[in-house]
Amino acid sequence: MLGYKGPAQPSPALGDVLNAGYLYLEVKCLGCNTHQTIALDIVRRAKTTPIHELERYMRCKDCSEVRGHPYKRSHLVALRTRKISASAPPSTWWPGER
Repeated sequence: MLGYKGPAQPSPALGDVLNAGYLYLEVKCLGCNTHQTIALDIVRRAKTTPIHELERYMRCKDCSEVRGHPYKRSHLVALRTRKISASAPPSTWWPGER
């Protein structure tokens, strides 16, 4: 995906991703540069839905409600097996960026 300087599409289906053990999707807000993880097992879409189609529904709550900006879209960064934590930091998009 964008974390590896590649396009988000084509991407695997939601069911294939879950079967492979990737339970989280990491997204980055373009407005405030925060990284968040979304649990893919609670997404209410068909298991045949490609992951890149979820990008249009990703919105940053902080940017849209707290800061009063119009909805800022978030970009898909990477599929992850664990949530973002101190032991598993966010993915880097390219060398030197954090």
